[in-house]
Amino acid sequence: MTSISVVIITKNEAEMLAKSMPILKQITDDIIVIDNGSTDGTLKIAAQNGCRAYHKNWDGYGANKNKGIQLALNNWILSIDADEIPDETLIRSIKALNFDDEKVVYDIDYKAYYGNKLIRFGNWGRDHHIRIFNRTQVKWAEPTVHETLILPKEAVVKKLKGHIQHYSVKNEQEHEAKTIHYAQLSAIKYLKCGKKAGFMKMYLAPLFHFVKIYLFFLGFLDGKEGFKIAKMAFKNTRLKYHYLSEASQTIRQKKLYKPARQVMPYKFKANTRVE
Repeated sequence: MTSISVVIITKNEAEMLAKSMPILKQITDDIIVIDNGSTDGTLKIAAQNGCRAYHKNWDGYGANKNKGIQLALNNWILSIDADEIPDETLIRSIKALNFDDEKVVYDIDYKAYYGNKLIRFGNWGRDHHIRIFNRTQVKWAEPTVHETLILPKEAVVKKLKGHIQHYSVKNEQEHEAKTIHYAQLSAIKYLKCGKKAGFMKMYLAPLFHFVKIYLFFLGFLDGKEGFKIAKMAFKNTRLKYHYLSEASQTIRQKKLYKPARQVMPYKFKANTRVE
């Protein structure tokens, strides 16, 4: 086995965990699952596969990933989400690593799926992320959403052969639910940072994102799924600034303005829809 630990955050991911565990066990005996209240047997699957599973309160994507990293037995970490599975080529690449330079981080290409369809174009078809690193040098930033890795200036980025297969959404209903959820989280993040929702952000930025993904990045070549991805990118951009405007107006009206660091998470109307 390699000197690496795998960290996964989960909530109701029993089906995907059952598929990924046999593959991940080819590279390590140390798999840490940080769970946020699963009710579908996720923890049972983790236990059956020899994982160390912990229930942790939800403090955000980056924060919960950092909790898992702290519990790892090894300094080298493969950090993945529950809907991500390494392919055989990537497993071989990881097995071949010697992990002799703690300043190196490893960038991995993604293959994203919409249901069972591989997405080859658009922004999903260009996806790649750093997912292997040494925890003595690297950690996750902890924003509300869209967590990123904090890398040292001297970090050396190397590419690994192989892919992480990302089973992004099962269907259009799940895609829309995720779009709304992430838009709300983004709005909270922007609110705390003091960002404003101007005309260009509200109306031109969504259109730009659609055109970029569907036309410039050739998303139309992925057929109806490519259109759905571009449409939801439009909706996500439109919604996050709509929610930001809504929250900002409410705070102003109630005269509850505080410095950004003191703003508590805003609860959005459950039935808010913007097309």
